[in-house]
Amino acid sequence: MEFLSTNILLSSSFIDWIVNINPSLFSMGESLKAIITRFPTFWKAGLITLQLTSAGILFGLLIGLLFGLMRVSEIKFMRYPAKAYIFLIRGTPLLLQLFIIYYGITSIITIRSFPSAVIALGIHNGAYIAEIFRGAIQSIDKGQMEAARSLGMSKTKAMERIIMPQAFKRAIPSLGNQFIIALKDSSLASTITISELLLRARQIGNTHFILMEMLIVVAIWYLILTSLFTYLIHRLEVHFKTS
Repeated sequence: MEFLSTNILLSSSFIDWIVNINPSLFSMGESLKAIITRFPTFWKAGLITLQLTSAGILFGLLIGLLFGLMRVSEIKFMRYPAKAYIFLIRGTPLLLQLFIIYYGITSIITIRSFPSAVIALGIHNGAYIAEIFRGAIQSIDKGQMEAARSLGMSKTKAMERIIMPQAFKRAIPSLGNQFIIALKDSSLASTITISELLLRARQIGNTHFILMEMLIVVAIWYLILTSLFTYLIHRLEVHFKTS
């Protein structure tokens, strides 16, 4: 009788374990199914993320190059505004800058959310890119500028033909790192209703009660995009090393 009751208790415990674990397995299967089936629906959001990042990077490069040159200028009234801009932008968060541009400027003139995000990303990244260019320019030996000047080149020509090509090569790794940061920072554009990857994930997740699954999908998308950026930057480094 004791042996029989022991077997009954063990069987009951095993049945309870099966009953408890089956819902978990079923839930995991449903989550995996949701991740696989919903993954292709993020193509459009991924394209918007790439467009936003690319536009922000191009705008940031223009601003960064301008203020980077101002930082190394011998003219004081050009250096001080550049220092003030870099200090202000690097000292405040991107989200705050985005809100100021979108909600502040749009109270004066009408700017849609996408251009607002591009402007914010460009201004924010421009401050960091300016410092990257400044460091790269100042890393070039001063004797090269003196040699160019002794050959009859103006400072502008020497900067254009001698200094900047070398500085750009040295800046590529740091620029690549900044571009990847800009890609990830573009997710903040979801706060001003741009339907990029993160906002799309939140919309689908909240509607179908699969928020965690959609966040995993977005994480995979960002890993793919950052891997693509890393590869392109690596190819650019190799090209300039061999050129």
